[in-house]
Amino acid sequence: MGRVYVKPSNLHTSRRSRTLVTKMNFNNSKGVANRWLTGLIKACSCVLFVGVSFPLLGQSSDIHDIEDSIIKIYTTQAAPDYFTPWRLLTPRQSSGSGTVIAGNQILTNAHVVANASYVQAQKHNDPQRYQARVLFISHEADLALITIDEPGFFSDLKALSIGELPNPLQEVSVYGYPIGGKSLSITKGILSRVEQQVYAHAGTYLLAGQIDAAINPGNSGGPVIVDKQIVGVVMQANSGGRTENLGYFVPPSIVRHVLKDSEDGNRDGFPDLGFRTQTLDSPAAKAAYGLGKDQDGILVIKVFENSPSRGFLTENDVILQIDDYQIADDGTIKLSEDLLTDYKHAIDLHHIDDTIAVTYSRQGKTNTIELIAQRAQESYSLVAGEQFDEVPEYLIYGGVLFVPLNMNLIKRWGNDWSRSAPVSLLQARNEWTSPQRREVVVALQVLAADVNLGYHDWRNWTVESLNGQLVQDFNHFSQLLRNNQDENVVFENKNGYQMVINHETALASEEQILNQYRIPTAHSVGLFND
Repeated sequence: MGRVYVKPSNLHTSRRSRTLVTKMNFNNSKGVANRWLTGLIKACSCVLFVGVSFPLLGQSSDIHDIEDSIIKIYTTQAAPDYFTPWRLLTPRQSSGSGTVIAGNQILTNAHVVANASYVQAQKHNDPQRYQARVLFISHEADLALITIDEPGFFSDLKALSIGELPNPLQEVSVYGYPIGGKSLSITKGILSRVEQQVYAHAGTYLLAGQIDAAINPGNSGGPVIVDKQIVGVVMQANSGGRTENLGYFVPPSIVRHVLKDSEDGNRDGFPDLGFRTQTLDSPAAKAAYGLGKDQDGILVIKVFENSPSRGFLTENDVILQIDDYQIADDGTIKLSEDLLTDYKHAIDLHHIDDTIAVTYSRQGKTNTIELIAQRAQESYSLVAGEQFDEVPEYLIYGGVLFVPLNMNLIKRWGNDWSRSAPVSLLQARNEWTSPQRREVVVALQVLAADVNLGYHDWRNWTVESLNGQLVQDFNHFSQLLRNNQDENVVFENKNGYQMVINHETALASEEQILNQYRIPTAHSVGLFND
């Protein structure tokens, strides 16, 4: 069973579009260390659902009150090419949906406007398109806010409010502008499940609602409506052959979190307390860690450096409760009598600098501590998650293209990246960061020249050390190269294989290599803060 974004109507599809069909609004599309999450992500398929559109003739007054608040969004996206990071991929045009909310804002998906170079908005039953401006993006929650500066655009539009999460089996309506026509489409279904899910846009793991309404390409960012209120934002669909008409939406608690986060214009995101856990379903394991028969909890297996939990929690502690949420042996908490979800949601409800109460057991003794929620670091995995609206980093030395390893690069191997990308790069996703190593540096390709003779066929090669110094991250690697005083530079991987480049020759041949391969600069802008 795979989880994919239903793409919107694509106006033009480039032959160079090679990224995943995982987004509702695009033909093309954070690295996570946990193997179970890796399995979920790589199970994605590219099947898109055909939805049922209900005509607007004879519609109820409720629909009349809502339809003008639903906006069609057109995006031109110019994403960077991580194989040749000084270039952009061919721009492409797509469309999605959004909803007018308070403050002259339109709520939509982050993947609708990610890497956007130009955005337009169109009202219901209005042929004119208006230039739009992105106000705020939460890639973690796959939500974005845009606005239109054209005077009077919002004057005749009603702002819809954010409602509450529907009850299980409650009927909902999905509004949007999918392919197959220009008019507003409405599909209906019921809420069948609420639990943590992998958000395909950024690989995050947040609460989501599941509905059986048919969701089509172009529905991205459209609202899920109950009683004229937004109870969710459509984001992705489920496919894989054994299920049909399963869609997922961002629930109200996550929407409100993002709206509050957006108030100061700075994106803080969701906090992370900096520990990892495993379930305690085994009675033998529970007894070994000092839990009584009436106690449930989860085992701490890793506490990261520089995290809120460091110095308070240790490996082999058992977390019993977060705030008022008791944690079961399988790692779930009760949202209500009818709803269970992963305990991480209790942390996701908080904002940066909030106090989070954590009750834990250590060698049979129970304690409660208060941790200050901090912004999650970019990644606790050696492979950073997919980035958007960012310029890739790179460095060319001796004709060798060096880049940091991230999910953007891995996904350039296409839809089947989990099988087609080099194994050494994929394996790094399952390794934790440490003070000694925070990032993987890759010799991506060799631009053939005299200076690198003997290595012309080397590619996708991870660099463990430079002249005997362990490489911590890409910035550290770049500084080591820039400050090198040795005659030769020796790059070595973890298996002991070496690439040797004469330093003087590398510097002397730089301009010629750049000109020969039509590369504007030897490194990405800002790499050395020059």
